[in-house]
Amino acid sequence: MQCDYWDAGVCRSCTLIETPYSRQLADKQEAVTGLLAPLAPALSWLPPVASAEEGFRTKAKMVVAGTVDAPTLGILDAAGRGTDLQGCNLYPPQLSAAFPALAAFVTRARLEPYSVPERSGELKNILVTLGPDGRLMVRFVMRSTEALARLQKHLPWLHQALPALHVATLNVLPEHKAVTEGEREIVLTEEQTLPFTMGDVPLHLGPRSFFQTNTAVATELYAQVATWIDGAAPASLWDLYCGVGGLALHCLAEGREVTGVEISDAAIDAARLSAAQMARAGVAGASDTTFVAADAVAWARTQGAFPEAVVVNPPRRGLGPELSGWIEDSGVATVVYSSCNPATLARDMADMPSYVAREARLFDMFPHTGHGEVGVLLERR
Repeated sequence: MQCDYWDAGVCRSCTLIETPYSRQLADKQEAVTGLLAPLAPALSWLPPVASAEEGFRTKAKMVVAGTVDAPTLGILDAAGRGTDLQGCNLYPPQLSAAFPALAAFVTRARLEPYSVPERSGELKNILVTLGPDGRLMVRFVMRSTEALARLQKHLPWLHQALPALHVATLNVLPEHKAVTEGEREIVLTEEQTLPFTMGDVPLHLGPRSFFQTNTAVATELYAQVATWIDGAAPASLWDLYCGVGGLALHCLAEGREVTGVEISDAAIDAARLSAAQMARAGVAGASDTTFVAADAVAWARTQGAFPEAVVVNPPRRGLGPELSGWIEDSGVATVVYSSCNPATLARDMADMPSYVAREARLFDMFPHTGHGEVGVLLERR
């Protein structure tokens, strides 16, 4: 992929951009195969799922810098100054087209960009998510609520400039630290969630909901997990770390009891909304679905019975010894593990020696970087 920002030396985020994409994919496959081979010598690998080389990121995390009248949307350089990346080729046209209006909104609403070196200003980041139907969720991450009235006053202008705008929020991040968002969210629009239909599954993303940044490849991942689960045909399934319910709702079947567990109340509310919508549409198994707001490890350890299958999609830190140990000691017959960190996947597999890895697949969510997503089907010996 050709990139003017890389050629100018102002952005080095895509560390593998000079490597042909076919080579990137082959290298990632070789790396994960070598990593898991000692744990699963008979593991069968399905063909890797490739990504588009550009226009694949449906979520933008734009650091705001510069001045009110000349804001930059992009990243910070080593000195903490803004580097504008509105023309980055990783974003699809519908997302890129929103950036100029958002920059103009910063000026119109007088949202003072936060200066990292000086620790002054208000607006730190603008987070934008593009739904499959073209609708947008925009989140303004600010140090305080000082600009709340101005955001509300000028929001009609932003709606006019961005007709696709569906959800807008003010996220409050008062601390001076290297994180993207804070814990407090103020929704500015009537709509609270962004519709995010994948295949036949209607999902609803709240402002702080986790979701993959590569929707096309994520769709393939969800379909693969559903195929593995349907092949095992369990009567009961738990989706631990279920988020907004994406994997759980892809695995519905007549007579199958599906339970999703996630610590976020908002994510569980969104998952329940999707399940109810599918039940009204007559989708088989939707009415047999339960979503629970709880810590996955603590919840699993207090249950009196085990399901026949478990799906896990943990954060980069992996399952950890507690949950890996619980699965190892359980009577669960089938485990499908989706991992964005093959190193912690390998560690967790080593902690579950009662399981044999039968099939795996690489999903390239992150072209031009060394990161990859791996899905593995494990069966109890």
